[in-house]
Formats: sequence, C-alpha cells, structure tokens
Amino acid sequence: METRNCQNCKHDFTIEPDDFSFYEKIKVSPPTFCPECRRQRRLAWYNLTSLFHRDCNLCGEKFISVYPPDAPYIVYCTKCWYSDKWDFRDFGIDYDFSCPFFEQWNNLMHKVPLLGLIVNSNTITGFPYNNYSTYIKNCYLTFNSDNSQECAYGSSVTRSRESFSSSMVMDVDSCYDCMCLYKSNNCVGTRGNNRFCIDCAFVRDCENCQDCFICSGLKNKKYFFKNKQYKKDEYEKILKEHNLSTHNGYEKAKAEADDFWKTISPKPVWDTLSVNYSGSYVFHSKNCHECYDVVDSEDCKFCEMLWRKDQKDCYDVSGYGEDMHNIYEGSNIFEHASDIKFSVATGLNVSNTEYCKRAMGGFNNFGCISARKAEYCILNKQYTKEEYKKLREKIIKHMDEMPYKDKKGNVYKYGEFFPIELSPFPYNITFAKLFNPLSKDEIEKIGSYYLDIDKNEYKITKAVKDIPGSIFDVKDDILEEVIGCEKCGRGYKIIEMELLFLRKMELPIPHDCPFCRINEKLNLWVDNMHLKNRICDKCGKEFRTHWGQSRAPIIYCKECYQKEVY
Repeated sequence: METRNCQNCKHDFTIEPDDFSFYEKIKVSPPTFCPECRRQRRLAWYNLTSLFHRDCNLCGEKFISVYPPDAPYIVYCTKCWYSDKWDFRDFGIDYDFSCPFFEQWNNLMHKVPLLGLIVNSNTITGFPYNNYSTYIKNCYLTFNSDNSQECAYGSSVTRSRESFSSSMVMDVDSCYDCMCLYKSNNCVGTRGNNRFCIDCAFVRDCENCQDCFICSGLKNKKYFFKNKQYKKDEYEKILKEHNLSTHNGYEKAKAEADDFWKTISPKPVWDTLSVNYSGSYVFHSKNCHECYDVVDSEDCKFCEMLWRKDQKDCYDVSGYGEDMHNIYEGSNIFEHASDIKFSVATGLNVSNTEYCKRAMGGFNNFGCISARKAEYCILNKQYTKEEYKKLREKIIKHMDEMPYKDKKGNVYKYGEFFPIELSPFPYNITFAKLFNPLSKDEIEKIGSYYLDIDKNEYKITKAVKDIPGSIFDVKDDILEEVIGCEKCGRGYKIIEMELLFLRKMELPIPHDCPFCRINEKLNLWVDNMHLKNRICDKCGKEFRTHWGQSRAPIIYCKECYQKEVY
C-alpha cells in the first residue's frame, strides 16, 4: 500500500496492492490524480440533459444537439454522422513530435465531425428531444433511457410505459414523480427504493405493497397509511381528504411524507446479491469496491453508472456498461468493449483502443475521433500493423518526455485521462457539475468555460398562480401556454400526452419545469452516490451509508434494520 498526493487537489490518497497489480497488468503507471479528481475529470466530458438547437454542418438542417450552437466544432446530425457521405480518415493528421499529444488531439477534435445527439435514430420514433436513448417510442425529454414508450421528463427510464417526471425506474407503468422504482404500476411520489408496488403514493423502501399512502419500510401490506393498517373505506377516505388532484393537496402530501419518513430509519444499504463490495447501489456483483450504481459486475473499482451487465476488471469507468472487460479511465464506455483506456463514448465491438472519442467498432486505435470500424489508426490516419505498433511506442515515450500542462499546472503524461479544459462541453452542463459543483470563476480557473443558460428563450404567457389548482378545472387551452417555472423562471409547456396522463391519474399541473423535475431526482441520486459515516441509532455501531443526517435523522445499520423495520 502506498500513499500519494493528488497533483490536482493536493489531498493524499491511497493505492492498494491490488491496484498496483491492475495497473501493471494493463501496463500503465499508477494515477497521479485521486479517485475524486479522476471522476470529476471523466464526468466533465459527459453532457446528459442539456440540449440545443443548431444546424447540421453537413446537410444544413436544424436539429437537436448536445453541443451549443456557438461551440467551435463540426457537428453532424445523427443521420449524417452515421451515413457514408464522409470518412473519418479524411481528417487524419501526421503525429507532430514538436508539441504535446493532447494539443494535437484537441486540434483534431475541432476538425473531425462530432455526433450531435447520442441516440440510435433507427430505433426511435416520435419526439427528437431525447439523449443517450434507444428503442423508445413517443418519449419526450428522456435521458439514458431505453425500451420505453410514452414517457417524459426522466433519466434512466427502462422498459417502462406512460411514466412522467420519474427517474431511475425500470419495468413500471403509469407512474408519476417517482424515483428508484422497480416493477410497479400506478405509483406516485415514491422515493427511496420500492419494488412490486401497485396503487401506492409517497412510499419509501416498500416491497409488494398495494394501496399504501405515506409509508416506509413495509412489505406485503395493503391499505396502510403512515405504516398503520386501515379498513378499505377508511383508507379511501384518508386518500380523498388529501386531495392529490390539486396542487396544494399534492405538495402538502409530499411534505407530510418527507416529515414522516424522517421518523423511521430508511434501508441503510441496497446491495442485492452482492458480496465483498464497498459503495452504494451495488447489485448482483462481486469484488467491487468504491462502486456506485453498478449491476452484474466483478473485480471493479472506482466505477459508477454501470447499469447494464457483465462488467469485469474495470477501474475508473463512468457509464454505462454491457459486456466490458479490462477498461481503465473511461467515460460512457458501452457494449462489447475490451482493453479500452482513456476514452470517451466508445464501444460496440471495440478493443485495444486508447485516447479515443466516439470510436465504434474496430481495434488497435490510438487518439482517434469519430472512428467507425477502424483498425491501426492514429489521430485518424491509417497505418499498417507494423507501422502502428512502432509509432504507438514512440508516441507514448513522447508523451512522457513532452507532457501536456493544463491551466492549473497539472502534468499530463501517458496514463492520464483527457484534461477538463479540453472538454467540448461547458462545465456547468456536465455531470461533473452535479458531483463537483463549481462557481463560474472556479470553472474558468481550471481552464473550462461556463455557459449562461437563456431561461427567457420562450416568452412566458401564464404564471403558475394563474393555473387552476385542480386538474378537473384545467382546460385544453393550457397546451397553448408557456408557463413560468416557479423554481428557475424558465418557460415550459404542457404537452398533450402529459395532460391526458395527468387527467387519467387525477394529478395537478406541475409548477416547475421539466428540467427542475429531472434535476431534483438527479441531485438525490448524486447524494446516494456518496457514503457518509453514521452511527446506528439502535446498537451504536459505526457504519457507512448513503443517507446523510438531514435526509435521515434516524438510521439503523443493516443488521438492526432487518430486525426492527423490514
């Protein structure tokens, strides 16, 4: 074991013997950044929810993109980027041993066409306002979503139907304002983790419950209010008195639930069928340490958002998984990838790839951008197998002898991920902002840039105070209005399928815009991705949990929770 000092934040961090073994196996030097700074660096290359109108630089048509319209890059719409109208090799450049590798790579990124929106357009029908999504139908503003239909305003919506303002949900139908919900129907306002629930509202950590309202930690219950059993008619009377069809009634119930939840310990960890792990939300995994929100993974460390299956021997990977092996320092590595190092948005049958962005298919590539089915390419230029191997070794040596220095003075040799200051995205619209929030001045000091969001893009025609309080009083003309969000001031509209859904569920018109609703749940999710030291209020044992004091004043360790609550 060795303690080192992070060259970025100047804090000490530890490298374990198993870590050294991994670095030796993949032939890289141990990191000079601590785990937290490494994650921040990766997430600064990940824009999930900020979408912009811009023109495609090939066909000229206006489309939805993750790149702002004034971003100095060549950006193609999805149809053009995947077409045969251009070849990434046409932009190839010779390696220049007179300047650092990262400068050359950055210059290349400003010349090669970038994919404007990360979707599989062949599997999407309906609205274009989605990102990192595939196999969706009539979905609107959904992110990291797949195999869903008629859903809107959510992140990580999987195999779901007719669910609105819900995030981190899977196999759900007709759910609203829910989070961390699995295989459930007709649920509203759920938090914590719930599964196999039907017709429940404002429940937390419940399983196989039906017709439960403002409850926590229940299993196999029906007609419960605040964890107390009622007769069917009594329960229905309580639900009717809360009048969730009105905005005031809904918000009052939401606050009442939050107060009630604080009187009961939440489930301290979620670790279904996982052994020898550390982190939070680790499912069906083995030997995974400091991992957060990972599934079906083995022998991984410092990873988060591996939502698919079959990840093995991965270090420092942020999203999103499926059959990945031997990956180090990657952001959004996907589907059938192996032996990938220091790359962004790369996958789909890719192997032996280093310092690439949006490499899809192929193997043995170094420093390529927007490469498809490439072999033995460096900076998008084609080489023979023998030429590639010789040049690659020379470049690695050159990266060590002439390293890149960022604005803070950090030194980037071979083995470091891309500097934050080279990211094509403004820092404040990336995932890094959620995990490591910075002010505008702080963003500029690290060499990145801050984007001022135009919240007055649409002229507001109706204030939330003028919206009818009850859904039963809302007329169809609400669809023509631009409503001013009471949280951020941004103008937003109610779309037709949302209005029909709210009427069916008898729920009020929301007073906050879709992005505020999405960010509310993303911020709760980010809090869940950090462990806190707590003391069990039952036995006094010290343990780690993702629940902080403010969200859970009462907390039990896993053993006590199983005995006392669940």
